[in-house]
Amino acid sequence: MGSGQVAHTTGARIAGLVSCVPPRRIENAHFLDRFGDKVHEVVKMTGVQSRYWVEGGVTTSDLCDRAADRLLDRLGWARDSVDGLVFVSQTPDYRLPATSCVMQSRLGLRAGILAFDVSLGCSGYPYALWLAMMMIQTGAAKRMLLAVGDTSSIMNDGEDRGTALLFGDAGTVTAVEASAPGEDPATFILGTDGAGADNLIVPQGAFRAREATGKLEGRQMDKLFMDGGEVFNFTLKAVPGLVRDTVAAAGTNVDDYDVFLLHQANAFMIRHLAKKAKLPPEKVPINIDRYGNTSSATLPLLMTTDVADALSTGERRVAMFGFGVGYSWASAAMKIGPLGCVETITL
Repeated sequence: MGSGQVAHTTGARIAGLVSCVPPRRIENAHFLDRFGDKVHEVVKMTGVQSRYWVEGGVTTSDLCDRAADRLLDRLGWARDSVDGLVFVSQTPDYRLPATSCVMQSRLGLRAGILAFDVSLGCSGYPYALWLAMMMIQTGAAKRMLLAVGDTSSIMNDGEDRGTALLFGDAGTVTAVEASAPGEDPATFILGTDGAGADNLIVPQGAFRAREATGKLEGRQMDKLFMDGGEVFNFTLKAVPGLVRDTVAAAGTNVDDYDVFLLHQANAFMIRHLAKKAKLPPEKVPINIDRYGNTSSATLPLLMTTDVADALSTGERRVAMFGFGVGYSWASAAMKIGPLGCVETITL
């Protein structure tokens, strides 16, 4: 397949999923004093009407901890039955130790489980599912928790309307467990093109300090920079082929799917991609208007908002597509449901 590396797994299923958002809801009126009429221009393109931001001192792991507590209780999973925890985010608690290690202790999971962090944003959720299902398939684990989310508002440049209005915060936790060998097949495509790394980046703040030259001149170097035009062009080139190749790799047709989940980058882009990929618009839910672009959390957040009823009442064939920062992209095609728990809660 030209879109990336194809992988297949069996013997693992999603058991439940909880998303958690902060209580602080930010409406577009919040930005009018700063950006004036430019707010309406950004909203017309992105579709964002509101988003949720964390308060000072709250991190992604706090949102994920709350989601995990709810999920474990609702599923009735004993905490010592969990074999692994993967934390996928680009807003960890610390440079070190890994946030997954901190979460393992705070959640009361047993010592000795596998736990590690993955630094991915927009493509992070399909990657996380692939990792968990692969580990279950190989026998390394029987039950996994995937903590996936970002608090991008912490990295926002408050003077940059292109990012300040776009991003929201959310944390999600997905429970994945072993099923019968040979059952629950899932197909993934995973890809990277780091040549586009400079177009969505926090130039300083880790161990390599970029100079404020070219597109970065005059920017806050420890805040998020996005060249929206370049990211948009990349997405239009990469995603329609990714959709086509994923459906083909799974041995299916577009008509076989109940829902297509696209990373909530912006509303105009999502509708344009759906049309270009010839997806039925009624099968492409959009929630960026209510939550903003929550980076790695957009796909699971879609599942616990716009698709929650469907996933709680029956088995659905789902295809999902994450794409953006890195550049990195990933897709997953599988049957999901009925889930024992699928809901959105507030911290």
